[in-house]
Amino acid sequence: MIYRPSMRRRDFIRTASEGTLVVAFGGGVYAVAPSEAYAKQKRSDGRPRVPPGQRVLTALKPMGGSPGSPSRSQFRLKVYGEVEKPFELDFKQLLAFKKKTRKSDVHCVTGWTVLDAVWTGTRVRDLAKKAKVKKTAHYVIFEAAHGYTANVPLKEALGPKVMVAHRLGGKPLRRAHGAPVRVVVPDLYFWKSAKWLTGIRFVKRDQPGYWETRGYHNHADPWKEERHS
Repeated sequence: MIYRPSMRRRDFIRTASEGTLVVAFGGGVYAVAPSEAYAKQKRSDGRPRVPPGQRVLTALKPMGGSPGSPSRSQFRLKVYGEVEKPFELDFKQLLAFKKKTRKSDVHCVTGWTVLDAVWTGTRVRDLAKKAKVKKTAHYVIFEAAHGYTANVPLKEALGPKVMVAHRLGGKPLRRAHGAPVRVVVPDLYFWKSAKWLTGIRFVKRDQPGYWETRGYHNHADPWKEERHS
């Protein structure tokens, strides 16, 4: 839940009494969950649930970028590159794919984490299956509005929780979060989860994306604090 500057007094008192810190970030006011509540939690792979250097927030922050069109009627998603059957989808056709709803933790390079964000969408692996990805493909380039790109190794892009999401918390994505759809790559820093998605391109060789060519780490593993190159 996002708390605005006009947060009601009784809500502020209730939140504070629950041991949650309320802080301001970039024009909004957000609740910060007590870090000790998660300090001992582990993932199934044995890594700590909250990566080093992260502060747990209770709501997803809308992080910058040049907004694309939120129009579902104008949306097109191109799946192409090193595939046998490239194709393009409109929003209704995307919804016709089998939908998944999953809880995924989100880790932003700026130092905040949101746990158990509930995303609904289509897995990238299902789109890849339809396109029949060639053995020559080793990376995926997620393309977004205004030429934004993010590069992810093929094996990670086809992970079970990586999806093209159109809903967050049971509600349609807001424009600030990438409406009508964004990719979600939960095990990498969140800049890899391109908003206002327009294309999924399978390639032979790595092609560093927008932030990677501006000094950010090419891989972006939060547990290794791969923030900068």
